[in-house]
Amino acid sequence: MKVVLFCGGYGMRMRTGADDNVPKPMHSVGPRPLLWHMMRYYAHFGHTDFVLCLGYGAEYIKDYFLHYAETASNDFVLRAGQVELLSTDISDWTITFVDTGLESPIGERLRRVRHALDGDEMFLANYADLLTDAPLDQIVDRFVASGAAASMLLVPPQQSFHCVELGEAGLVAGITPVSELPLWENGGFFVLRQEIFDHLPENSDLVADGLGALAKAGRLLAYPHRGYWHPADTVKERAALERAYHTGERPWMLWDRKVTA
Repeated sequence: MKVVLFCGGYGMRMRTGADDNVPKPMHSVGPRPLLWHMMRYYAHFGHTDFVLCLGYGAEYIKDYFLHYAETASNDFVLRAGQVELLSTDISDWTITFVDTGLESPIGERLRRVRHALDGDEMFLANYADLLTDAPLDQIVDRFVASGAAASMLLVPPQQSFHCVELGEAGLVAGITPVSELPLWENGGFFVLRQEIFDHLPENSDLVADGLGALAKAGRLLAYPHRGYWHPADTVKERAALERAYHTGERPWMLWDRKVTA
């Protein structure tokens, strides 16, 4: 299936002052950008046809792949001045680059790449700033079997605060971490059918408008996941991923058998 990645946001919460012009998906996690890690995740499950919804910082993303250096993450032999790669990352990938506007909401970005889906009945989509070890093959199989119009990954609340239950006379009756409550958040990994476009008017939001309408119609499937899931929406979150990479704790790197998930 084709994979639509939303890469066009400003990423204001990722701004540090030193690299403000770099789009969020191009911030590094180890030797490669966040976007690369996301694409390798999908490629691990056999999905190597990507559609990038570009906006802010499009030139950085285009330039990165136009001048892609395989030697940065692959073993190679240098013989008589010639590089002989022992493995490759993206030689079997197809990447379609589409300018979807600077200010477009996610639903509008998806509308603007509909032509690049070649009429495929099903496709995958993601915010391009999340990493997980979720079993994508199982997610897709369950979605196909359900006949639903869309599927979204759900994860427990990521906040660290506690919820307090009040009892009588102002006494606290219980304290529960929010992550242990029967609540779920949007995990940002989607499997979609063409039916989604019936619920995306111009300048709409994918979740609030498109998926909201499908949920009301009983056409939205959930896939709860309590395994590894990590956003990179802020400087702090990306720094945590960077530390994890350098300490070898990389559960999202399912393609790397040398890494213990």
